[in-house]
Amino acid sequence: MTRASAPKSRQPNGSSSIYLGKDGRWHGRVTVGVKDDGTPDRRHVSRKTRPEVTKVVRELERQRDTGAVRKAGQWWTVKTWLTHWVENIAAAHVSENTIDGYRVAVYHHLIPGLGAHRLEKLHPEHLERFYKKMQDRGSSAGTAQQAYRTLRTALNEAVRRQHLTTNPSSIAKAPKIEEEEVEPYTVEEVQHLLAEAAKYRNTARWVIALALGLRQGEVLGMQWDDVDFDLGVIRVRRGRLRPRYKHGCGDRCGRKPGFCPQKVNTRRETKNAKSRAGQRPIGAPDELLQLLRQHRQVQARERTQGRDLWTEKGYVFTSPTGEPLNPNTDYHKWKDLLKAAGVRDARLHDARHTAATVLLILGVSDAVVDAIMGWEPGKSARMRRRYQHLTSRVLKDTAAKVGGLLWGTDQAAESAAPDAGQSPVPTELEVHIARLGERRVPFLHREHADEVVARWSEDWPDHTAEVEAWDRWRWDHQGPGGADAIRDRVPERTVVFHARALLLPGGEHAAIGVPEQWSVPAWDFETDCYTDRASAWRTARRPGTGQEVEAQVRGTDKAAVAAAFAEACAQAVDRAQNPGKYGDSNEW
Repeated sequence: MTRASAPKSRQPNGSSSIYLGKDGRWHGRVTVGVKDDGTPDRRHVSRKTRPEVTKVVRELERQRDTGAVRKAGQWWTVKTWLTHWVENIAAAHVSENTIDGYRVAVYHHLIPGLGAHRLEKLHPEHLERFYKKMQDRGSSAGTAQQAYRTLRTALNEAVRRQHLTTNPSSIAKAPKIEEEEVEPYTVEEVQHLLAEAAKYRNTARWVIALALGLRQGEVLGMQWDDVDFDLGVIRVRRGRLRPRYKHGCGDRCGRKPGFCPQKVNTRRETKNAKSRAGQRPIGAPDELLQLLRQHRQVQARERTQGRDLWTEKGYVFTSPTGEPLNPNTDYHKWKDLLKAAGVRDARLHDARHTAATVLLILGVSDAVVDAIMGWEPGKSARMRRRYQHLTSRVLKDTAAKVGGLLWGTDQAAESAAPDAGQSPVPTELEVHIARLGERRVPFLHREHADEVVARWSEDWPDHTAEVEAWDRWRWDHQGPGGADAIRDRVPERTVVFHARALLLPGGEHAAIGVPEQWSVPAWDFETDCYTDRASAWRTARRPGTGQEVEAQVRGTDKAAVAAAFAEACAQAVDRAQNPGKYGDSNEW
């Protein structure tokens, strides 16, 4: 009598299995997790021999245990992922200029060069060969670097969504780019340019670029409300965007959209500065303010002459019909100015390098340089290295100081120089700071600061309001608003009436949780709620929603604000129902 064989033990749930199939191949199945519907995510592999399939099963188990298993679902190629990423993910969360750069890199370089690869089978070596081919075919190192940055960003998103376990672009060696040293204009060359600019329309535009170093978009987006002639301050709040056109003729003209006689701009004209450092006040020299006053008079004459052709939008620098200047036209005007002045050719952005270097020559402190140039505190040291250049004048001044110290050749200058830890101005030159909540407003006279603090305390009794005495050097170098002009009089104050409404896509009012109309006392330094106009209104599509339209009104005349609010709401309803009519798009 034979002994009965013991029954085989059952494998525990979720364990891997390897078996020989009826097709003669070895198969393996590994449970790596749970699918979205709650069922086990069990992966299948197949090989000709048992050792081969065992090796793949063990690798899947290792990935499962380390959390590196690719997410189950669609099998992406580089082309399908990049197209999905740039149109459906990036386009909704980055600025217009950024998405333009992404699209050029994706559609002109990455998809033609790498699009056929399976996403999970893309290796660093593929990318390194691709970058080399780009440059062999004539692309610059900067173009290859842009493709590298775009791909790295796109694949980082794929890793975050578990379509990839690692980003091969982070492992691959990036294209090497050697940044050329910019040679800023000398003081003499700047003077030649300023003299020649006086013969051109919009003279002050070039003076601002060379003297203050504002970016092109910041100058072209400047409006008259941003220029405070009393305080001598220009406030940077927004930047001009490059227009994007579509055919207004139904594509019948046979030209590119930008050259269509009936072209329609599909992009908003400006966008707000993207950081708090970018939104900044800058002290303007008296000579520049005088130029701006003259420019405003010239613009008033152009407005009268233009009559019905003039479109009033409040911009400082405009076309002859009141429209904001096109950045491309502005660039060519700069090139014409260089030729006429007889100075060497350079980029328009090199004017910003020139202004930063002038601040270095003048010995302006780093904190004030950062405030003027609009650099974030965490990145300011790197930006100063990039924009402030050691010109021959800086080197000579430094050499003279070294000579004076070692050989005593400049003892007078040495004795006149202040100690590093001492204020370079007499301590009696105090600045009286009105501390109003989180805001600090500098005054030359104590009585003015006291008056503002007293009246502000009556309006806002629950907030801190006091006067602090700072010496002038401390304010200029350590104050949070060191670039602000110090006031020598009591600022303007008035009661400002506000109104606000939010419209849904169908034109219905949305509940916003606050009254639609209210009033508040405001000083002229509280720019977020102050105005000296009877009424002013605007409508805008809210960023990030792509749907809701906001109507905002404020002014000093209650009746005018109420009338303007009705007009603003009417336009907001129309804008909510017909976004294409106003050039709105889903990129907001």
